[in-house]
Amino acid sequence: MKEYTGFAEVYDMFMDNVPYDKWAKYLQKLLKENGAKEGIVCELGCGTGKMTRRLRDMGYDMIGIDISQDMLQIAMEQETILKKAGTQNADINKAESNHAKSDKKKNYEILYLNQDMREFELYGTVAAVVSVCDSMNYITEKEDLLQTFKLVRNYLDPGGVFIFDMNTPYYYRKKLGEQTICENRDEGSFIWENYYDPDTKINEFDMTIYIRRNSEGQNASKTSKDKKTAGKTQADTATYYERFEETHFQRAYSIAEVKALLKRAGLKDIKVYKAFTKDAPDSAAERVYFVSGKDK
Repeated sequence: MKEYTGFAEVYDMFMDNVPYDKWAKYLQKLLKENGAKEGIVCELGCGTGKMTRRLRDMGYDMIGIDISQDMLQIAMEQETILKKAGTQNADINKAESNHAKSDKKKNYEILYLNQDMREFELYGTVAAVVSVCDSMNYITEKEDLLQTFKLVRNYLDPGGVFIFDMNTPYYYRKKLGEQTICENRDEGSFIWENYYDPDTKINEFDMTIYIRRNSEGQNASKTSKDKKTAGKTQADTATYYERFEETHFQRAYSIAEVKALLKRAGLKDIKVYKAFTKDAPDSAAERVYFVSGKDK
């Protein structure tokens, strides 16, 4: 499992097309339907905390776990920005630009832990464990995925629920594999090359990232657009782009494989949905959600 390093700095910028609010409402609905209306929820692979904060704002007491210290550092920096803005609004961009007023919700602190989800440890049990944005696909060995599922069961309250999504083999085989994705913005650019091996079911991501730096070596996208330095805007003070290269691997698992591993881990009442619906996945489903639980 590869942790995000250089890409962590620009992850939120290039993922700004992800409908996190829609995803959060769907996840909240699944949680409530499966008995987790309140309590502690642990998110595995929380990244920069986009979903973690939304679930916190919905009233859950959140724990966020990620293997990347860089991603967690950004999550904690964004929490600081939100507090200074006097809001718990999960939309960090809105909070930074508008300094939104407090929504008067309880100020639940998020506990962020820098851990590998294959061997994570909690201080007690939780009402639910969730994982989104295909984080589970990063576990490329079946036995490691089984061990993760066993740990989830161990840390669930009796009657607790486990919800996670995964990209499907169809998505890697037909949509992502052998594709090159590029994006160019003033603040940064990336080239994302994909290679899918149908025999090993491994998708390799080779990413080349360029981050714009100002004359002090800071990420040019982090400073206010309105702030001026020595009579120049931030864009004027940006003098170079720093290049990073990262390689990531994800594995495509069939629904049958995942259900079998959940059963081996002792998780019950397994349900599978086509993403953001309550429908059974069809052969062209690109992302699916798994819901399972622990006996009361």
